[in-house]
Amino acid sequence: MTKVSGFVEWLPEQRIVELQWLDEIRRTFESYGFCSIETPAVEEIEVLLAKGETDKEIYIIKRLQGEGDKSDARLGLHYDLTVPLARYVAEHYNDLVFPFKRYQIQRVWRGERPQEGRYREFYQCDIDVINNNTIPLHFDAEMPAIVYEIFKRLGIESFQMHINNRKVLEGYFKGLGIEDTIPVIRIVDKLDKIGHGGVLTQLQEQVGMESELAERCLAIGSICTPDLSFVERVRALGVQSELLEQGLDELQFVMNELRNLPSGVILADLAIARGFDYYTGTVYEGKLAEFPALGTICSGGRYEDLTGSFISRKLPGVGISIGLTRLFAKLVAEKKIQPGPKSPTQVLVIFPDDERRAEAVQTASILRERGLNVELYPTPIKQAQQLRYASRKGIPYAWFLPYAEKGHEVKNLLSGEQQAADPTTWRPSPAR
Repeated sequence: MTKVSGFVEWLPEQRIVELQWLDEIRRTFESYGFCSIETPAVEEIEVLLAKGETDKEIYIIKRLQGEGDKSDARLGLHYDLTVPLARYVAEHYNDLVFPFKRYQIQRVWRGERPQEGRYREFYQCDIDVINNNTIPLHFDAEMPAIVYEIFKRLGIESFQMHINNRKVLEGYFKGLGIEDTIPVIRIVDKLDKIGHGGVLTQLQEQVGMESELAERCLAIGSICTPDLSFVERVRALGVQSELLEQGLDELQFVMNELRNLPSGVILADLAIARGFDYYTGTVYEGKLAEFPALGTICSGGRYEDLTGSFISRKLPGVGISIGLTRLFAKLVAEKKIQPGPKSPTQVLVIFPDDERRAEAVQTASILRERGLNVELYPTPIKQAQQLRYASRKGIPYAWFLPYAEKGHEVKNLLSGEQQAADPTTWRPSPAR
């Protein structure tokens, strides 16, 4: 028997690092005032389909012995955390304080074909800000700044955040006389995946565009700058529209707000649009320059009316999501992550014989009450075997009960030093 493909399983020494990452992400989110919520793994199908054609990704929930109960087929596992958030805000609207700043760290499920970077079950770490009627643009700049801080704390290098504004693309294409901009935006968004020639071919074959117009559409997608020079480069293309200027102004504001981050971390990339059509302004795609084939490791953007399917109020929002499993799995595979200990245990209490079990249990209890992680060996086998067990699990200390003239003693299994110790006062040496 083997595990189902597309579902990750970590060894204890890897899982303990993943938990440390989750704690660091949570602490950073909370340091910016985001509060935690958790929504059910299961939502009604109508809710999950609220933001577009995603039915091929959804896992349906049905009972094994359904007995013809059709209601089961109306439930599905959530494939992201944004749509459940919209439903949550609508349902709890009267109890929330706006602007509502929430973070959500949960597993999601997608019916994808498993491959590197694509899993059927994975962790997403989301933050969103939702407000009544309008939401200040400075939140659009705060999102990538928070992600950069997280990656810096985790020691992840070569991170780059690509930022665009959907209004730039839509305004530019409308300025070219294109009325139905959605299919054009979707194709140009594939530039980094299928290249210039692939986009040119799809614009001509799928949209029926003349080659000259297709080339003009591609001209804006080739603009990618680490500074504000993108504004003049767009204007040099000679296309004008009010929506285009609005998008350029908003993108310029966001880029300017992020100017204090290291050079090259933030890029104005006018090819990206994100796949979901509900994005209406700023959009993000974070990548590792060191592993370009990995694809996006965080993404998000601004939306104007995602909650409109659930409540008759205008509640715009902006958010970003870190694809933790894709990122973590890649760094594990590339040996960029140092494994942690095989166990959280700090002290192994040596079990000398059955007659002293109560004493061993009491000693372990005293140490635990003082905040230490303590394990008691289960059987009174040879001391050398118990010490070998501690060594294999990476447990740093072994505790010995009083014997003959000696009192309690503790042994540092890394240095080999053994000394007298009092379980009511002893503390392990600070890690170096």
